[in-house]
Amino acid sequence: MRLFAPSQKLPFPELVLLLAALMSTMAFSIDSVMPALPELAATFRPDAPSRAQLVISVFLIGAGAGMLIFGPMADSIGRRRTLTAGATLYAAASLIGMFATSLEMLLAARLVQGMGASAARITAQATTRDMFSGREQARVASITFLFFLMVPAAAPLIGQWITHLTGWRGLFGAYLLMISAVWFWFQNRQPETLLPANRRPYRPAKIRQAMGEVLRQPIARRYLMVNTLGLGQLMAFISSAQQIFTDHLGLGDRFPLYFALIALTSGASALLNARLVMRLGMRPLAIFAYGTQIGLASLYWIAMQTGLVALLPQGAQIWLFVAWAISLFLMNGLTFGNLNALSMEPLGHIAGTAAAVIGAFSTGFSVLIAIPIGQAFDGTPMPLVGGVALCSAAGFLLIWTDRKRMRG
Repeated sequence: MRLFAPSQKLPFPELVLLLAALMSTMAFSIDSVMPALPELAATFRPDAPSRAQLVISVFLIGAGAGMLIFGPMADSIGRRRTLTAGATLYAAASLIGMFATSLEMLLAARLVQGMGASAARITAQATTRDMFSGREQARVASITFLFFLMVPAAAPLIGQWITHLTGWRGLFGAYLLMISAVWFWFQNRQPETLLPANRRPYRPAKIRQAMGEVLRQPIARRYLMVNTLGLGQLMAFISSAQQIFTDHLGLGDRFPLYFALIALTSGASALLNARLVMRLGMRPLAIFAYGTQIGLASLYWIAMQTGLVALLPQGAQIWLFVAWAISLFLMNGLTFGNLNALSMEPLGHIAGTAAAVIGAFSTGFSVLIAIPIGQAFDGTPMPLVGGVALCSAAGFLLIWTDRKRMRG
């Protein structure tokens, strides 16, 4: 029973915060567990501590699979009921994870938790597409991404605090409280945005047909690839950052503080994009962001390769890496919302399925980009910086060759 009826139209600031909370559920669930990995390893597999890292990769696998389930569901039963189904899965998995007695039990819980978290992301993307289009959609997505950037990047600091205070089991209790609060907020404030006339039957044949339509759309396909390259860079940074800050730069437990600083500083780019995208267009801004990152990453890599960076004092090396990391997050702040809007633009009639395919593809393949970059860690940031330069170059070329729509 609702405490109060949903508004017909939420105030814009509240709507953006609500969409950001939905979008951030998945990212927070990934990044906040990073500081708990040593404790998880000590609890379940002290003989093989690297096995604890599976709680991240298994979550991503579940998230990718969940998007293909909840996306079509969102187009069939509506956004609100889809979120309820996903939140129920997430809450149950969080409860199981909190009382897990083996690593295998915890991994199973994380798999289901990832599936549930994907429903929150699908709901946010489909709701945005229902209510906005074109540059206005990009503006909303960009402002939402401001919070999306801040929450997951600051999540290790929050996760470290919770883990130190309550242990890793308390972290799963926090996940349960978080999803409950977000679900309650959405159900009591946001009305259904999918009209009954626009609902599609939840049938396997229809779902395959809709997914094929997404992949056959040239615009959607092109910007889906660009979005995957951008997300892959962020995933590579997240997977490599702790080793770089701890092993290469010697910062130890201060790693989450620097991670949070990067997120908070770089969030300004999403606000800047929200203003510029209405005036300049989505593609020109993305071209500028990717082109700038090609130059910065290439110069940084060359400076490390030639030994110039090694000549700097340790403090200067730390702040040089932090400055470059901020530029990486700035680039994504100027591109993520735009690229998502571009890939969704021709797919409004199947927004839920489109969000599912785009999310599953970008999440799954970004992990494939991040894994080799992370595994190539050689004690320096060079593999990460080089990988970012290559991904930026590929993304730049994909946007640049879309000349017919360059002004949009």
